[in-house]
Amino acid sequence: MDPLLKTGEVSLMLGMKKSTLEAWRFYGKGPKFLKISRAVRYRLEDIQEFINESVKHSTSEYDNCRS
Repeated sequence: MDPLLKTGEVSLMLGMKKSTLEAWRFYGKGPKFLKISRAVRYRLEDIQEFINESVKHSTSEYDNCRS
């Protein structure tokens, strides 16, 4: 089993602020996450899936992941 990643670790991986990930969670956007008690964690496979789904072919494609 892969280790579970914290919000700060994922923000570094994706090159964005922790607050962006927190906002995405609130609005149901961004990578899938786990809620274990009060802790939020991410699986590496879900981060990779999010990256793969974010690939676009042109700037005119709708981007549903922006906050």
